[in-house]
Amino acid sequence: MAAYVIVEIHVTDPVKFEEYKKLAQGTIAAFDGKYVARGGRMEMLEGDETFERVVILEFPTLERAKEWWASEAYRLPKQMRQQSAATRMIVVESV
Repeated sequence: MAAYVIVEIHVTDPVKFEEYKKLAQGTIAAFDGKYVARGGRMEMLEGDETFERVVILEFPTLERAKEWWASEAYRLPKQMRQQSAATRMIVVESV
């Protein structure tokens, strides 16, 4: 069953965040993931939190998504993301 990683992002260091994006892309593909939405136009329909970017990734399973997130391949990009942006990230299985 597919799983989706949903990331809400507030960028604090745009230069470093651009480097993160370049490094992260290959790690996602290596774990059979793909971008579903990535930084496109968005509008808040409900709620009061605002994030500049929302990214949605699709993986074949919840386990594969968690393997990616915990992987050695994603370790450095994850650190770069954490240093260059405030984020919230969840993973959810599809129905």
